[in-house]
Amino acid sequence: MYRLFLITALLVLFYYLLRRAMRKVRDGSGDVSLREGQTPGKQMIQDPVCRVFVPRENAIRQEIGGQTYFFCSQNCATTFERKLTSQQPE
Repeated sequence: MYRLFLITALLVLFYYLLRRAMRKVRDGSGDVSLREGQTPGKQMIQDPVCRVFVPRENAIRQEIGGQTYFFCSQNCATTFERKLTSQQPE
């Protein structure tokens, strides 16, 4: 009886550890929030147009429609702004 309880407890513990590890892997890709120990300059930002990752300190920062976006180049920023304004109803 004790063996069954011990095996069940170990399986539950393994499940939660595996789930936590998978969350960290999944949340680490493309996450733009600062984690403990990160400085804003060392953070990587994904361009919404070409999907390239650039360091936040080197990214082109542009406010469009009241929201701040980061781009790898001015060309991507212009393309995104045109695309966004063409989708808005007049």
